[in-house]
Amino acid sequence: MKNFLLLLAVSLMVQACGFEPLYVQREKSSKWYFNDKFDSSISEEMAKVKVNPIPDRFGQLVRNQLLDLLTPKGAPKKPQYRLEVVHVDRQVTQQAMRRDITATSERVSYKVRYELWEGTKVKLRSDSIAFVSYDIMANPYSTTMAHKKTESDAAKIIANDIALRLGAYFHKKLGKGISEQ
Repeated sequence: MKNFLLLLAVSLMVQACGFEPLYVQREKSSKWYFNDKFDSSISEEMAKVKVNPIPDRFGQLVRNQLLDLLTPKGAPKKPQYRLEVVHVDRQVTQQAMRRDITATSERVSYKVRYELWEGTKVKLRSDSIAFVSYDIMANPYSTTMAHKKTESDAAKIIANDIALRLGAYFHKKLGKGISEQ
């Protein structure tokens, strides 16, 4: 009984704060979002996005993650939107200095600027940032592998952020919000 009351209290608090699911449409006649069927219009709209190639290895990693998130069934035959990454910035900061003034770790920040185009008009322009770090070890191979792992992690963080923002854009565009009631 206590678990039920706790769950009820949490659900009421979430509803009161304006939370609404991104991929589920509220039925007009119901107070609940889920009525035994899913609305896939946002996912279908996201699948119409063509992800343009991004230069460099990091760009390839981001693009591959975006393709998996946006178009899991393959590239769209007739894309309605075009996602372009227009700038990738990488900043490296050495941290935790030893007595001989060599770093024991590096903090890397990636900043990606992207644009969503529909025809000749920019519909969404934003930045995504990821902060990662890795240790610099005595073994160069270990350091190289740690660097590659953090680069891959940063690409996943940025791709997830971009996909989430695109989902929010399409959620708003398709009018899936509470204001539709």
